[in-house]
Parts: sequence; structure tokens; C-alpha cells
Amino acid sequence: MDEALYIFKRIVEHSSMNKAAHSLNLSQPALSRKISKLEHEIGAPLFRRIGKRLELTRIGQLTFEYAIEQERLYLKYLKTVAEFKETGRSSITIGASLTTLQTTLPDLITLLRESHPEIDIKAITGKTHEIVNFVKEHKVDIAVIASHLDDSYVQCTPLFDDHLILVMPRSLMLQEAKQLDVHDLNNIPMILFSKGTWYRLLTDELFEAYQLTPEIRMEIDSFEAILRLLHTFRAGALLPKSYLRPQLIADNDLDIYPIPQLEGTKRTTSLIHADPNTLDVAVRNCIQDIATFYHRQA
Repeated sequence: MDEALYIFKRIVEHSSMNKAAHSLNLSQPALSRKISKLEHEIGAPLFRRIGKRLELTRIGQLTFEYAIEQERLYLKYLKTVAEFKETGRSSITIGASLTTLQTTLPDLITLLRESHPEIDIKAITGKTHEIVNFVKEHKVDIAVIASHLDDSYVQCTPLFDDHLILVMPRSLMLQEAKQLDVHDLNNIPMILFSKGTWYRLLTDELFEAYQLTPEIRMEIDSFEAILRLLHTFRAGALLPKSYLRPQLIADNDLDIYPIPQLEGTKRTTSLIHADPNTLDVAVRNCIQDIATFYHRQA
């Protein structure tokens, strides 16, 4: 807390320069000089002197209220610092591209909460190029993106490979899954991820490579919304394998259909961060734990 505000607050509480000077172990002239300096900085008097009594001016009253709030915030800050020192608490900010937000970030946060319960976790989302810039600008400590990055300013650790899978409402059962070919997608109404995302780019590359022209019923940028709408539109979708967990498939009454050509739609989800030497120890430990976890899953 600012010393001058603290001294001013004590004067008001004691209603006396002499008493405040005694409690602060200052001479009255020294106290008066500090208050005069504060009044000069504010540009207005803080007290009216009525005989031997001090009375606050309107600006003095506003300043006193501000000093009370400043002291409250300062004490809160000291308490927080003490808690961090006592418990070893720290914080980490994770960046996630729009697609990894829905596929990878939840698992990543769960992993860190279990392995580092003392760490406060925050998250920032955005497009992949925005997230990369956040890492470079140290606005986030680590980030997950759905690609492999070759950038001298950012360190990139591959976590796992992913590819697209066809998913359909169970009520629209197709022929035996093992008989499906990529060209069968021409006969299936589709809900696609919005343009501009890497999943959509991956899908468009697939369609172009095999000269596919499926009927597109809708485009949307939420995996969850796609799943909800599949039954409504009686359509299929190409979604990443990492997102389609067994429980999610069961809860939404869906079936997945393996198509060999879709395994070629491989993309790597990676963890990116700045030079470890510029990061806190807690962040470096998190990076190590994340890399170890996904290495074991491989």
C-alpha cells in the first residue's frame, strides 16, 4: 500500500496529527511534509483545520475511501502471497486452438488437476496462428494445436496422431462397416465443420483427392452441436478419432464406420511452448508430465 495513503488514513482514524505521528513513530513535521506532498500530488487540500480539529474536505473523504479500499486489496494480496508460499501454489495458462479445445483440452486439464492439484489453471482459445503468437508473446505458458509446428521461436512436442472417422445415427444403419469405401460418402448427407478450421481443410482435401461431392446439409464449428444435429438432419459427419470416445458414441446413439482411406487423413496434435529456460519450474514440470502421459498412451 502507498505509504502516503497509509499515513493519511491513520491521521483520519486518529483524528489528530499528534496521535497519528506518535503511532507511526514519526515527528509531526515529518508527518506534515508527507501529507503536504500528497496534497500537492492530488492538487487539492485533504483537510480543513477548524481550530485544533481536523475535518476532511470532500476530496479528503474520497481519498480516505480510496485508502480504505487500497488497504483491503493490499491485505488480500499479502494473504494470497502467503498462501502461495505455504502451499506452493502457482498458476498456468493453457492456449488451445478451436478444435483442440473440444478434443484435447478437457483431458489435458484433467491430467494437470490430478497430477498438480496445487496449480491454478486458466485457458485461452483462438485460431491456431493466434495461439502460436500467444506462446511467442508469453501470453500463455503452454498450448495445444492440431498440427506439427516448425518454428525456431517455439518448441513443439508431438502428443498423438489423429484421423477422421465417419459417424452416423444408429437409426441410419448402413451396410456392413467393413464393406464401406470412401466413395460411399457421396451417398451420405453430411454435416461438416466450418470452413477455415483444420478439420474442414482436412475434409476438403479428402473430398478433392477422391473427387467426392457429398450432400452437405449444414456447416458448424462445434463438435457437440454436430452430434446433436445428426439425428435431426439424418446425416453423417467426419469427426476426429480423439473426440469420439465410446461413452460419447453410446450417449448419442451413434455408430462409427471404419473407412480405410480415412486413416490417411492423419494430423498430429502437439504441445507447444517457449524456451523452457524462460518458464517457471511448475510449468516445466507440467510439460514433462504431459509429454510422459501421451508417450505412455502411444
